[in-house]
Amino acid sequence: MSGLLALLDDVAGIAKVAAASVDDVAGQAAKAGSKVAGVVIDDAAVTPKYVTGFEPQRELPIIWKITKGSLFNKVVILLPALLMLNAFAAWVITPLLMLGGAYLCFEGAEKVFHWLFPHQDAHVEADMDIGDPKQLEEERVKGAIKTDFILSAEIMTIILANIETGGFWFEAATLAFAGIAVTIFVYGSVALIVKMDDIGVWLAANGLTGASRSLGRGMVKGMPVLLKTLTIVGTAAMLWVGGSIILHGMDVLGMPWLYDQIHHIAAGLAQGAGNGAGFVEWTVTAFLDGVFGIVVGMLLIPVVTRVIGPLVATITGKQTASH
Repeated sequence: MSGLLALLDDVAGIAKVAAASVDDVAGQAAKAGSKVAGVVIDDAAVTPKYVTGFEPQRELPIIWKITKGSLFNKVVILLPALLMLNAFAAWVITPLLMLGGAYLCFEGAEKVFHWLFPHQDAHVEADMDIGDPKQLEEERVKGAIKTDFILSAEIMTIILANIETGGFWFEAATLAFAGIAVTIFVYGSVALIVKMDDIGVWLAANGLTGASRSLGRGMVKGMPVLLKTLTIVGTAAMLWVGGSIILHGMDVLGMPWLYDQIHHIAAGLAQGAGNGAGFVEWTVTAFLDGVFGIVVGMLLIPVVTRVIGPLVATITGKQTASH
C-alpha cells in the first residue's frame, strides 16, 4: 500500500512538473508573441484582398487554404530551420531580423508612397481581371501563402529572439505554440472581417428587433471604414516594428548611438508625466522608431524597384512592376 501511495505521489509530482512546463511554454509564447503585434496587424490587414472578387461561398474555403499554408510555413519549414540556426549559428538571427525589419519598412513606405502619389500598377490591374475563377483562386492562394511566408518568417524570428529561458525542446514547444496561436488569431480575424458584411446583411434583413437590424446596417456601412482603418494601422505598425527591429539590431551589433538617442529623447519627454510617464515614453519611442522606419523604407524603394526588382526579374524570367 505504501508503495502504491509513493507511486501515486511520484505521478502527482510528474504531473505538476508537466503542468508547470505547459504554463511556462504558454507564458513565454504569450510574452514573445506580444512582440509581433505590428506584423500580425499587417498580416490581418493584407489578407482580405486575396478573396476580393470571389463568390461569398468561396471566401471561407480560400481563407482555410491560406491558413493551412501558413501553418505549414511556420511549423514545418520555419520552426526547424530557425531552431537549427539558433543552435548552430545564433549570430545569424540578428541580421535576419534586421533584414525582415527592412522588408517591413519597405512595404510600409511603399504604401505611404502610393497614398501620396497615386498611380496605376499594371500587376494590380492584371490581378483584378477575374478570368477563370478556379485558376484565379489557385493563383491568389499561392500568392497569399508566399506573402505569408515572409511575414511568418519575421513573426517566428521575433518570437524566437524573445524567448527568455529554456532548452531546445522548450524553445521548440514555445515557438510552435506561439506560431499556431498567431495563425489562428490572424486568419480567424480575417474570416470574421471578410464575412462581417454578410452577417450585417443577414441581421438587417432578419433581426428580431429594431436595434439588431440597425446594427446589421451599421456593420455593412462600416466595413469600408474598418478595412481602411486596418490598412492605416497595419502600415503604421509595419513602420514602427520595422524601424524598431533595425534600431535594436544596430544596438546589438555595436552601433547603439541612434537607439540610445531615441530612448534618451523618449525618457526626457516622459519626465513630469507622472503616472503616464511609461505610456508617454513608449509612445514617443514608437513614433520615433516609425519615423526612422519610413526614412529607411523610402530609401529602399528606389533600391528595390530599380536594382533588386529587375535583378530578380532577370533571374526568374518574370516582369516586375515599376513605381
